[in-house]
Amino acid sequence: MRKKNKELIVVGDRVLVSIQEGEERSSVGLYLPPTAVDNQAVQGGRIVATGPGLPMPDLASQDSDEPWKNAQPGPGGARHVPMQARKGDYALFFRKASVEITFENERYLVVPQAAILALVRDTNVADDILF
Repeated sequence: MRKKNKELIVVGDRVLVSIQEGEERSSVGLYLPPTAVDNQAVQGGRIVATGPGLPMPDLASQDSDEPWKNAQPGPGGARHVPMQARKGDYALFFRKASVEITFENERYLVVPQAAILALVRDTNVADDILF
């Protein structure tokens, strides 16, 4: 995500979420029970950036009994398990698993993909089309 002359890069299998304060009904129509809102156990927000996914080792190059001796591929050659969450999705996630940050005077949450309970995706978005 780029703001002014700075870029915020999300790493690994994490997402950057624009904070939505607790309400009983979210902007996308999900009903959050009062127990979830009151305890701040569950929170929702829009995903504004995602990381590349969970890095995967290159198993093809591990032909020896000592895989740690093999050179790791560079940043351009790394393979990742793809992210299920996408930019623009509305995410419902466990609040305790998130980390709050401030970037260019705006508050965000960094959330691991494993803490996301559900995603709401607009199916009319053009980049959702799979070929």
